[in-house]
Amino acid sequence: MKKIIRERIELLREIMKEANIDAYIIPGSDPHLSEYPANRWKAREWISGFTGSAGTVVITAEKAGLWTDSRYFLQAASQLKETGIDLYKVPLPETPTITEFLLKELEKGMTVGLDGETYSAAGAMKLEKSLKKKEILLDTSVDLIDKIWTNRPLVPGNPLFALPVKITGQRVTDKLNDINDNLHEAGADCTLLSALDEIAWTFNIRGNDVAYNPVVISYAFISENETVLFIQPNKLTMEVADQLKKEGVILADYNKVKDYLRKLPANLSILIDMPRTNIALFNAIPKSCTIIEEASPANYLKSIKNERELEGFRNVMVKDGVALTRFYIWLEKQMAQGEKVTEISATQKLSSFRAGQPLYISDSFQTICGYAGHGAIVHYSATPETDATLQPEGLLLIDSGGQYLDGTTDITRTIALGTPTDAMKKDFTRVLKGHISLAKCKFPEGTRGSQLDILARKALWDAGINYLHGTGHGIGHCLNVHEGPQSIRMEENPVTLFPGMVLSNEPAMYRTNEYGIRTENVIMVREDSETEYGQFLSFETLTLCYIDNNLIHIPMLSVRELAWLNKYHQKVYDTLSPYLTEEEQAWLKEKTKPLDN
Repeated sequence: MKKIIRERIELLREIMKEANIDAYIIPGSDPHLSEYPANRWKAREWISGFTGSAGTVVITAEKAGLWTDSRYFLQAASQLKETGIDLYKVPLPETPTITEFLLKELEKGMTVGLDGETYSAAGAMKLEKSLKKKEILLDTSVDLIDKIWTNRPLVPGNPLFALPVKITGQRVTDKLNDINDNLHEAGADCTLLSALDEIAWTFNIRGNDVAYNPVVISYAFISENETVLFIQPNKLTMEVADQLKKEGVILADYNKVKDYLRKLPANLSILIDMPRTNIALFNAIPKSCTIIEEASPANYLKSIKNERELEGFRNVMVKDGVALTRFYIWLEKQMAQGEKVTEISATQKLSSFRAGQPLYISDSFQTICGYAGHGAIVHYSATPETDATLQPEGLLLIDSGGQYLDGTTDITRTIALGTPTDAMKKDFTRVLKGHISLAKCKFPEGTRGSQLDILARKALWDAGINYLHGTGHGIGHCLNVHEGPQSIRMEENPVTLFPGMVLSNEPAMYRTNEYGIRTENVIMVREDSETEYGQFLSFETLTLCYIDNNLIHIPMLSVRELAWLNKYHQKVYDTLSPYLTEEEQAWLKEKTKPLDN
């Protein structure tokens, strides 16, 4: 494979020379700027062999590089070995940005190329402005990969399905009215949606065009005058098409979106979410239109779950909790009997337990099952070459989730497969203290996630430990497991937390080549209390799964932290036990028994 990668790069360089392109940028995204692109748009993976969900490749006549973040440093180093592609670690201070790299490597008058359908309008404009300082040109109209990728996969044409209002809690018409109300407040006549989760949410449709995220390849134009859904006709059943038409939706071919945009009236004000719209679409909008650069109203509306959606989340947490309980019982028995269990076989077994639950669709992302040192690779994915056999010692980290028609789950548990060391227990407890601190916090209305992030890190920082990824991401309702605009992380995000938003709570720590520890639950923002100082909010923990008591160094927990843990474990047992056999109940009773100092 390494040889094939080198051959592909050389072939690309030949095409670049013919097209007068001196540097070519290949992001890991699709025309909808998705985290998980369909196979057709996995150009970065095809040219580099790197399979992580975040990263960009840059090829020049002499050099090749991949820029990715700390989640993938170890994975990228392994996958790029002997390919001729250098790893650039973001955001380490010694690492140049892609723009800095291009400005250093290229001369005045040279040209940078990229496929504008896979690059955001915001990113392309920023890059173009920076390159102009050295009179370097940017050409966003060249898809050079298509010229050399033989047998490239087609755009997915899988049939979609509609979610009923009893699951979504809101009709399409009502969602369109809410979006148009937001557009008017922003001074806009219309908007273009290209983010797949926004479109799926708005039109109550789901599909399997993309791995793990039940979205549908499509675009949408929304205004008070008309709403157009651009989609491949073969994806629609007559029943779904009729249903959408009754909601006032015009159906058009997926490939006609640019033609439609080019014909927009000159006096229109169109709201464009620049980081979530590709530059090729943006360039199709007539220059006579007024562009309002703001975040998509659908993205924010989608993030605030209604009561029916929250009911669905609570339902799936019970189903997921039952599946997880049965999996960990199975794993414990297998290990006790000396049966061979590997990272891959454990992953497959966990998926099978989830698949046995009602309304299951698929996993919500590729399970991270990392034993010992593999657990320290943040987004580790076992392959036949790396598939480790579990031993009755060390730590096992499993980050997994399920897509169900009534909700989405995401959970990480770290368990001891043998007797843990004191160092393991202290590391685990520091992570747990951060998890509990965030889970039980109360905060005033208007608080941003970045203001709460310290709660999850303080116990780790006190010991000189840190993790470089975020603490919490939004989670969709039978949608993307990574959802915006809300987040909990060190980096500033102006979006405030609002009741009904669902996020993850996942502090962690990693010791390279030894083990990784992460404890993750799904939490929901709720109203807490109102005082003379205003409205206060708090979190409700939704996930139902035991936390390994064998890894807790009890003296490190405060009275309040211990009380939270015991109360959580009691809730886990009380909620799940009615769905379990007597044997399973007894096992879970032992795992959730109260701890005391």
